[in-house]
Amino acid sequence: MKRVTGIGGIFFKSDNPEKLYQWYEKHLGIFREPHGQGAAFRWRECDAVEGLTAWAIFPKDTGYFGASAADHII
Repeated sequence: MKRVTGIGGIFFKSDNPEKLYQWYEKHLGIFREPHGQGAAFRWRECDAVEGLTAWAIFPKDTGYFGASAADHII
């Protein structure tokens, strides 16, 4: 039986994504990937293949969340 092996991503909306990215960088040490939007948290369990969890901040009016009114998705 297949099972969940991780979380693919955490995405949320902000009125000012750039300012919020700078806050996370300064206070929590979460830096964006070069040439990309957001960060990638790489992880590994024992000898398993490496995986990653994406993390990104989107503008409040993004279409990325589809028709959802949610301010975040996991």
